[in-house]
Amino acid sequence: MSEAKTPTPTPPGDTYKGWVFKWTNYIKGYQRRWFVLSNGLLSYYRTQAEMGHTCRGTINLATATITVDDACNFVISNGGAQTYHLKASCEVERQRWITALELAKAKAVRMQAESDDSGDDFPSSSPRITQGGGSQNSEVQSALRTLSNKVEDLSTCNDLISKHGSALQRSLAELDGLRLTGEAGDKIRQVTERATLFRITSNAMINACRDFLTLAQTHSKRWQKALQAEREQRVRLEETLEQLAKQHNHLERAFRGAAQANASPDNKGAAGPGKGEASDEDDDNEFFDAMEEAPEFITVPADPQFHKRSSSNISGLNSELCADDQSLNEEPLAMNQESPSQELVPLKKRRTRIPDKPNYSLNLWSIMKNCIGKELSKIPMPVNFNEPISMLQRLSEDLEYHELLDKAAKCQNSLEQMCYVAAFAVSAYSTTVYRTGKPFNPLLGETYELDRKRESGYRSLCEQVSHHPPAAAHHAISDRGWTLRQEITVASKFRGKYLSIMPLGTIHAVFEKSNNHYTWKKVNTTVHNIIVGKLWIDQSGEIDVVNHTTGDRCHLKFAPYSYFSRDVARKVTGVVMDKDGKAHYVLSGTWDEKMEFSKVMQSSRGGENGTEGKQKTVYQTLKARELWRRNPLPDGAETMYYFTALALTLNEPEEGVAPTDSRRRPDQRLMEEGRWDEANAEKQRLEEKQRTARREREREAASQRTSSQSEEAVDEDSVTDPSLKGAPHDSYLALWFERCEDPITGEEIHIYKGGYWEAKERGSWESCPNIF
Repeated sequence: MSEAKTPTPTPPGDTYKGWVFKWTNYIKGYQRRWFVLSNGLLSYYRTQAEMGHTCRGTINLATATITVDDACNFVISNGGAQTYHLKASCEVERQRWITALELAKAKAVRMQAESDDSGDDFPSSSPRITQGGGSQNSEVQSALRTLSNKVEDLSTCNDLISKHGSALQRSLAELDGLRLTGEAGDKIRQVTERATLFRITSNAMINACRDFLTLAQTHSKRWQKALQAEREQRVRLEETLEQLAKQHNHLERAFRGAAQANASPDNKGAAGPGKGEASDEDDDNEFFDAMEEAPEFITVPADPQFHKRSSSNISGLNSELCADDQSLNEEPLAMNQESPSQELVPLKKRRTRIPDKPNYSLNLWSIMKNCIGKELSKIPMPVNFNEPISMLQRLSEDLEYHELLDKAAKCQNSLEQMCYVAAFAVSAYSTTVYRTGKPFNPLLGETYELDRKRESGYRSLCEQVSHHPPAAAHHAISDRGWTLRQEITVASKFRGKYLSIMPLGTIHAVFEKSNNHYTWKKVNTTVHNIIVGKLWIDQSGEIDVVNHTTGDRCHLKFAPYSYFSRDVARKVTGVVMDKDGKAHYVLSGTWDEKMEFSKVMQSSRGGENGTEGKQKTVYQTLKARELWRRNPLPDGAETMYYFTALALTLNEPEEGVAPTDSRRRPDQRLMEEGRWDEANAEKQRLEEKQRTARREREREAASQRTSSQSEEAVDEDSVTDPSLKGAPHDSYLALWFERCEDPITGEEIHIYKGGYWEAKERGSWESCPNIF
């Protein structure tokens, strides 16, 4: 039977054709059919002539499985009614089809994933498209996607080469161990066939590399020209915008001068102040480039008349605008003014250094390869991955920029206050930019106090209130009129190339003077380059800061890092709106450096941005002013885990703290001192002690449930043990926090019930368990 020669497998997306025998039924058996593989779909026909009018069947490889029965047979099934039992003329021919099918399936899966994610990813990552550069930008994006597909083809071919190479090595090893008997010829033929398969796959990979190189060479100059044209067009647009703004300014001043002259023609001196005022305005007037385009809105300089109004001394006392600017531009708060006698008390001198991090080598992959897809909090990890502070101390670092809350407490206007609260929410991530080490998982019942009442007017307490899932409750209160509380549960997954950390829980900030109650949640953290390369951290997601008292809201967006984005890295944007949805402030900056605010003077709906017909809001704003800036790192921070000045003091030994305080953890203390081997041994001891305590609690809870079930007509409300009220078997009761329903969010959380600081003053810690 003559067999059509099938071409060497080509990259996915190109048509691949050939004759293959397909099982029909038990009467006719295998029948020769013409198969066509194109764009992730495998179709077959009785003859080549039928391709133009009659298709006998099609199967989508994106959801199909490909299995090999024997040397020549293979099966393709989508898990439903479609299953093709196929047979090639020889093993080499079968492997050619398997290679082409696997490449096509990989591309089909990628295309399906991109199609599912395009609704979320495209608007945020697509560059600005102008009238003259839209086609060029689209061409560049198309070329980039093609190159990305070629890279994936290379990856798939590499996997196939590894598989076939292993089989070839096994056959060669068997050949070396054979004696010269009758079966030697069969083994030699088997080695030859497998070598042929390996050569075919290698050729496919070489072809893919050649295509990749050709595309890169073809499009390189075109990309350079397109990018240069884009830059030139952007410069022209900026210059045009500046000219239009200046023309608008001159026309408006001329109109005001004419109107003033008509209103008082006899007053010759009136023209002098009017002209002088306009001149001053022109000198002070500044025009700023529109900020890098965000998916939701665009900001442009406000009309010059708003600058004049905001700087006027006559209307400043009654103008809301002037009041806003004065409040948000105030100097940093002084030390606690309400208790000047404290200045006479010498403050404790905090340490400014910790022992340098030892340079211990460790094979990261040997440990992490068994953690893919698992919850890392349940996997024992050596201290080599840690930094010498616990998660409770890391949570206390949210107060690094507590002065933002101090300023917010002094604000008279809730919208101004919202700006500071939003900046505080962003500032919590500035300490993580270089911190790739993992904090110690706290033991159940572990606590940490941060007492800065004399220095900064606040103190906070954290307690680990749950072990699985790990959850920590935090309560901070300040003499300057604010309270912060939160309960955070951290979920983490290792995805192979990166680590995802998802903090769950709500943060509450309450201000005593205004009674404003704010809530928000944290964004996700991603640690990249787990296997190869230098570790780096990115924050991405959205935060809604809500004032439940007034209905004000601030929507913050943390833009994920993208190689193809023209935006500044680690960018954060936000809009502060009142309960009616009217925008009052625009926030912009980065989560690792600073945040700025701009007063919104006017907003309007812009034209369609080319993405699903959506319209962007254009905000006219005043000059941006700084809300928050990150403090510089201490000298030598790179050898001290990149700790901030506050973080260096968190694990400093301190007298009078509770026996359960994180400062007393022996494994954490040993690690800080550089004794990592001893720290690992101590860590294992503490973990085993915690597991033993948990098993004991479970036994006690089980015995109590058994005794309660033996009694008749027990009223559940009369049972005082929470383990008898449907609580989990590990019914741990927190020492300083009590579980209740949050009246704002309706969540079941732990809220501080008091008593810790009183116990510290008395020095009575009898209720604290011996967890270390």
